[in-house]
Amino acid sequence: MECKNLYRVQEKDLDRLREILTICFKNDPLYSALIEDQETRERLMPHLFSCDVTECFETCEVYADSEELKGILIVSDESDHRHAFYNYFVSLKESLVTDGWLIHEDPSTKTFWNFMLGKDYLNSAWTAQLHQTRRLHVIYLAVDPEYQHHGLAEMMMQEVIDQAEEYGMMISLETHNPKNVAFYEHLGFKTFGVVEKAPFHLKQYCMIRELGSEKPNSL
Repeated sequence: MECKNLYRVQEKDLDRLREILTICFKNDPLYSALIEDQETRERLMPHLFSCDVTECFETCEVYADSEELKGILIVSDESDHRHAFYNYFVSLKESLVTDGWLIHEDPSTKTFWNFMLGKDYLNSAWTAQLHQTRRLHVIYLAVDPEYQHHGLAEMMMQEVIDQAEEYGMMISLETHNPKNVAFYEHLGFKTFGVVEKAPFHLKQYCMIRELGSEKPNSL
């Protein structure tokens, strides 16, 4: 996949990429549920996103609105299995590093076990039900709070939608923030299902956009 109108993130941009993710997701319902203590969450999230950034940069397509990285978009091409073996070991390595930070920042291991119990919120396993081999999966979409409400998120998502339509691909994603559902519906997505696992009071909205889905006129 090649989003020609977006900036492809370079290795030199990874610190800024981690910063944007940390800022945008520090109060996200998912991380608030898994890392209950706010001080622990503030210490831990830069390390978690450092691991995520390393993995995504090596295994996914990472884009931004511009070289300034006001907004970022990370997409996985689920139809491309050429590097599956390599991607598996990259993911395994970063998972081990992540586990180390979870225990280091919360020696009680409560946060570590929350991540174990909440794995269904983290692994996108629900997509196995789609039986669609040609599919893009949006892993992260984030806009720096200073630049929100200027259409950057919609502009970046439209680039992915255009590519999916051109190459005949479904798009999947999940969000844990119910406020985001209307935004994605506005872009032609529909809710495929909702994941809700005890002991967490947290809903994961699993959304898909099928080929030829019409975009509603307004939110």
